Amino acid sequence: MRIKNKLKYSLLALIASTTVSIQSCSIDVVPQDRYAEEAVWADPSTIELYVDGLYAEFKNFQFGLFPGLGYDNAMDALADIMKFTSTVPGNGTVNILISSSSQFSPSSVGLNYWSTGYTRIRRVNEFIEGVRTKSLLSDEEKVKYEAEARFIRAYTYFWLAKIHGSVIIQDDINTYNEKDKQRSSEEQVYDFMIQDLKYAAENLPVNALAGRANKGAAYALLSRVALYAGSIAQYDRKQFNSDPLTGITESRAREFYQIAADAAESVRSLNKYELDGNYASIFTNKNTKEAIFRVDFVYPSITHQYDYGYAPPRDNNGMTLVYGVPTAELVDEFEMEDGTKFSWTNPEHAANPYDKREPRFYATILYNGASWKGRTLNTTTSDQIEGFIQYGVEAEPKRTVTGYYAKKLLDPNNTNLLVNRSTQSWIELRYAEVYLNLAEAKAGLGDFAGSASVLSELRAKRGLGMVNYNNQSSAMAAIEHERMVELAFEGHRFWDLRRWRKAHIVLNGRRVTGHKIESTGGSYSYQVVDADNVDRSFNPRLYYLPIPESEVLVNLGLTQIQGW
Repeated sequence: MRIKNKLKYSLLALIASTTVSIQSCSIDVVPQDRYAEEAVWADPSTIELYVDGLYAEFKNFQFGLFPGLGYDNAMDALADIMKFTSTVPGNGTVNILISSSSQFSPSSVGLNYWSTGYTRIRRVNEFIEGVRTKSLLSDEEKVKYEAEARFIRAYTYFWLAKIHGSVIIQDDINTYNEKDKQRSSEEQVYDFMIQDLKYAAENLPVNALAGRANKGAAYALLSRVALYAGSIAQYDRKQFNSDPLTGITESRAREFYQIAADAAESVRSLNKYELDGNYASIFTNKNTKEAIFRVDFVYPSITHQYDYGYAPPRDNNGMTLVYGVPTAELVDEFEMEDGTKFSWTNPEHAANPYDKREPRFYATILYNGASWKGRTLNTTTSDQIEGFIQYGVEAEPKRTVTGYYAKKLLDPNNTNLLVNRSTQSWIELRYAEVYLNLAEAKAGLGDFAGSASVLSELRAKRGLGMVNYNNQSSAMAAIEHERMVELAFEGHRFWDLRRWRKAHIVLNGRRVTGHKIESTGGSYSYQVVDADNVDRSFNPRLYYLPIPESEVLVNLGLTQIQGW
């Protein structure tokens, strides 16, 4: 954690980075690469620049990115629904990380957000202090800005907590001490985030500019954070780490589930958001009412490269990067259109596996025979450009190693990927997740009828029938299925498996699979093949990843998480 004292001007570098030029008619000599501190707090437009810069934290995780890994969908590729195609460091770093738990250590954390996160936290705390004590804003404006800042701080702490559990709470710029800061307990960290988000939800407006937090965003994030706390309390039970600061008291599970349920209900009671009846359009329609909080892009100045990274090769004259592709595990999870489970042992299903599937399947997966941008996809072994290739045969195959491509999040109207790049929004908080959070929280509270009703309401919007269950086991089976399908490629699956303490069961000693499709005489055969060339590895101690060794060395009061 880098908390060394700095010159007062350095804390304002965030603003300077978002400003093209600074003009002044003062005869005083003012540094030209930064704002003078007094100028920041005296000018409301400069305060706006400052808070806009704080929101850049959400771009670190857009489209399933993780700082340091640098690739969209990296989070789902750590789980079982996305397979990265490369075998070499860089494009294939995720495959290296999942191949052995020994890839994670204090000297090589693997998922390292510590320095980045605490840099952001320091900036947020500086902003809160400045707004409170130095700005000329009205009391109402001060509260609103602090609410935004605390929303961003909670989001940043949430990532640190998901990785390490027990981290350092720092909420006052005046109490920084680089030599004796110890971790707070995981329970205290979640309480701190919940306190921040409750403040944000109470004080933010119902409506805000796109990309800025509002009341719905604060409640939605609160439902997510509290749900994580409740599930860790329920499922961890100090089984996987002996550090006294990790874990959450099991008896508090109901309390956290209630907070999550109440927050989710608060989002719904705003009557501002709606489940979209057209699932396929949600991720390219900037006006969808499912988007609670999103990151927007505008051509040509602010774009991304999601399409170039994930579209089938012929979308770009036979050459896209194809970082990752859907696994057979995800494909098989999608139901039939009548709500029955798909099964390869069902002769009718096996003969035509892509017929009569649920609407989310056709919006999420590009499969053999799918219509895409005016052509019919051929993912059989006979197509040397877009067809199946066994994982590991080529270091950088840049085509499918599972027989599928990811359709969800792609722009179907983008026909020149390198020139147009991509401008579809990243939806960080989506209304459907609120339904899923509420269903799980209700199940955690023992309200199985209420949980099933919420899940059925979501399924109805996806063209599927109701579900019923009356115990925790069947409730969680239904909820896990819906989260896996509904939230595919939105970065949730890996973290869900971790908070449910199922990652060591689902991911360890397993290989994800694909379907090798061959055409003979006009008919197709489907062979299940490994899409990994070694078993995956998830040691239970990975539920709490180590603090980077360099941070422990510079902070004399900080101890490493036990087990590392």
